[in-house]
Amino acid sequence: MDSEMQKIEILDTTLRDGAQGEGISFSLRDKLAVTETLDELGVAWIEAGNPGSNPKDMEFFRSLSALKLKNSKVCAFGPTRKKGVKAADDNMLRCLLDAGTEGVVIFGKSWDLHVREVLHAQPEENIEMICDTIVFLKKEGRFVIYDCEHFFDGWNANASYAVSAVKAAAQAGADRIVLCDTNGGTFPSAVKSVVEHLKKICNVPLGIHAHNDCGVALANSIEAVQAGCTHVQGTLTGFGERCGNTALAALIPSLELKMNLRCIPQGSLIRIGELTRRIAEIANVIISDDMPYIGAHAFSHKAGMHVDGVLKTSRSFEHIDPQAVGNERHLLMSEVGGRAAIAQRVKKTDPSIHKEHPVIISLAEKLKKLEAEGWAYEGADASFEILIRRELGRYKPFFAIEAYRVLSEHPVSDKIQCSHAWVKVLVDGQYEMAAAEGVGPVGALDCALRRALTRFFPGLAKVRLEDYKVRVIDGKDATAAHVRVLIESTDGQRNWNTVGVSADIIDASRAALVDSIEYMLINEMEAVR
Repeated sequence: MDSEMQKIEILDTTLRDGAQGEGISFSLRDKLAVTETLDELGVAWIEAGNPGSNPKDMEFFRSLSALKLKNSKVCAFGPTRKKGVKAADDNMLRCLLDAGTEGVVIFGKSWDLHVREVLHAQPEENIEMICDTIVFLKKEGRFVIYDCEHFFDGWNANASYAVSAVKAAAQAGADRIVLCDTNGGTFPSAVKSVVEHLKKICNVPLGIHAHNDCGVALANSIEAVQAGCTHVQGTLTGFGERCGNTALAALIPSLELKMNLRCIPQGSLIRIGELTRRIAEIANVIISDDMPYIGAHAFSHKAGMHVDGVLKTSRSFEHIDPQAVGNERHLLMSEVGGRAAIAQRVKKTDPSIHKEHPVIISLAEKLKKLEAEGWAYEGADASFEILIRRELGRYKPFFAIEAYRVLSEHPVSDKIQCSHAWVKVLVDGQYEMAAAEGVGPVGALDCALRRALTRFFPGLAKVRLEDYKVRVIDGKDATAAHVRVLIESTDGQRNWNTVGVSADIIDASRAALVDSIEYMLINEMEAVR
C-alpha cells in the first residue's frame, strides 16, 4: 500500500525561518535537539540556517557530525552571489560549502521591484546571479533547492520576469524550485493558477513556501500540492517570521490522511503531536489548544447531541480517528454535556456503569448544581475524577488540612519573599506542620503543603505548578465576588488540571491544590497496584 502512495517532500525550516519568529531564540543545544526531533519524525530536509550569518550557526554545522540522523538530510541556507562578484569568490557561498551539508537552499529575487530597489541591479544581472550561483554549487556536488523569494508578488507585478527567473534556475540545474509567498498576501485560487501554469513550462519539481499573514498558509500549501507541487516548506509548529509559516503539524496529516500522500515514514504520523510539543517546549512556546489534529481541543466534545453522536458513530462528529495522529477524544464534563458523556467518563473508573445508572443521574444533577455555583469541570479532568470517585464511594482522602494561614507583606525586603504560609496536616493519625515563603500567597501555600506531606508521600517532591488561572464568576458583587481558580500541575511526564471555587481566592486555590495532590496520589497508588 505504502509503495503506491505518491511522495511529498517536506522541508522543515524551524531552525531558519522559525527562528526569525518574535520571541524565538535557539541555543546551540536547542538547535541540535530540534534537529534530532525532526529526524525522529522523518521530514526529508531540515533547513538549518545561514552558516555565514553568525558564529552560533557555524558551530551548529560543525556539531552536526556528532548526530546520527536516520531519516532527514540537513541543508544550509543563503543568498545568490553578490552583484559584481564571481560565485567562486563569494564569501557567503564559501560558507555554505564549508557547512558540509548535502543540500543547500539558495534564495534569489523574482520581483523586479526587489531587483531594482534592493539589489540595485539590472534585471538581466539578477538572472546571471541566479544562474552562476546554482551552476557553481552543482559543480561542487550540492543538491540545490532554489527559493524564488517574493515569487507571487513578482508574478503580480511582472509575470514574464518572474517566470524568467524560474526558467533560469531550471536551466542552471536546480533540483527543486520553490515558489515563495514571502509576504503571505496570496490567496489559494491565485496559488493554484500560478502553479498550474508553471507546471506546463518547468520540468523541475516545484515547491511551495507559504507565510500566514492572511491566515491561509495551510490552504495555500494544500492548493499548491493539488496543483502539482511535490515539495512543501514550513515549520512543524507554524511559528516563524511575522504571522508564521505553514504549520506542518496540520499540513502533514491533511496530506497523508485526506489526500493519500506520503510525507513522512510510515508509522511516524502517530507521533506528530508528541514531537511538535517537544519542539514547542524547546522553543518555549505554547501549542494552541485548538490547533488542528494535535491540539488539546481538536477532538473535544461538549454538546450532549455531539457526545451522543460520537459515541454511537465516531465519524458523525470526528473527521478522522484521533489515534491516527496520537491524539485522543475528550468528552467535556459540563451541564450541556448530557448523561452519555458522563457515563463514558465514569466507565474509565467503573466499566459496569451505563447511562441510566443511578450514579450517572446523580452526577448529572450534581454537575448542574455545581456549575450554577461557578464550578467548571470541562478544563479540570482531575477534579472531575475525584468527584466521580466520591459519588461511587471509592474516594478516601489521603490527608486533611487541619489549619492553614497565609500572610503577605509589603513593601518587600530584598532579603525575603513577600508571602508566607503555614499549614498543619493530618495523615493516618499523625500531624505534621510546615512553613514556606513564596513570591505570592498561592505559591507559598503550595510549597508549605507539599513540604508537610512529602514525609508521607515522597513522590510529591517531583510535582510542581505549571499554570494558574483566576476567573471572576460574577462581577456584580465586586471584590466580594466568587472566583474560580484553575491549576495545572505536572510531575515532569504528564499534566493534570484541577479547579476550586470560593469568594476567598486563597481558599479557592487551596481547594484546587488539594485536588491536584490527591489526584497525583491516587494515580501513584494505582500504578503500584
